[in-house]
Amino acid sequence: QVQLVESGGGLVQAGGSLRLSCAASGRTFSSYAMGWFRQAPGKEREFVATIRESGGSTYYADSVKGRVTISRDNAKNTVYLQMNSLNTEDTAVYYCAAGSPGYSGRYSYRRSEGYNYWGQGTQVTVSS
Repeated sequence: QVQLVESGGGLVQAGGSLRLSCAASGRTFSSYAMGWFRQAPGKEREFVATIRESGGSTYYADSVKGRVTISRDNAKNTVYLQMNSLNTEDTAVYYCAAGSPGYSGRYSYRRSEGYNYWGQGTQVTVSS
């Protein structure tokens, strides 16, 4: 069992930056890929970024590529999402997730189904 707690959300002006953190409980953190998803009001949850277990591979949604960096510190059981050049379309609740997703299909790293554990989410609001 893994418990995830996100932090770092808040209100920021367009063009600003935020760093989200997700702290995980348990001693198996390094055995899971970690992902960030987001859900805006009235929209479905969407993939943002994923980092594989060792941190050696990262993947990003096209909508955030070049503006967002995912990283992890396995010694601290924490995954981070550094977000720069934020715009109003980034406004959403951001969730971190842990699991063993594949690379394609229903349980790929881009899909919610690929993850077993989820945090409660942290709100990010970008004002114009």
